Amino acid sequence: QVQLVESGGGLVQAGGSLRLSCAASGRTFSRYSMGWFRQAPGKEREFVAAINWTGGRTFYADSLKGRFTISRDNAKNTLYLQMNSLKPKDKSVYYCAAAPSRIPLARRSEYDYWGQGTQVTVPS
Repeated sequence: QVQLVESGGGLVQAGGSLRLSCAASGRTFSRYSMGWFRQAPGKEREFVAAINWTGGRTFYADSLKGRFTISRDNAKNTLYLQMNSLKPKDKSVYYCAAAPSRIPLARRSEYDYWGQGTQVTVPS
């Protein structure tokens, strides 16, 4: 089992930045590839970004490249998502997830463990 707890969400004005964190506990964090997903009201959960177990490979949703950066600190068992130039359409609940894989993954079905989510609000 891997337990995941997101933090860092909140309300930010358009054009601002936030850094989300995901603290992991349980099984060895460094053995899992990690991902961020988001879900807006009335919409399906969508892929945001993923990172492999070492942090050396990353993968992003095309629409978010250049604004969002995923990273991890295996010594701290923590995953991060730096979000810059935020827009109202980025308003969502953001979830971190863990997959028993060595490569970054984009499909929800490939992730075994999920956090409870953290809300990000960007007023229009």
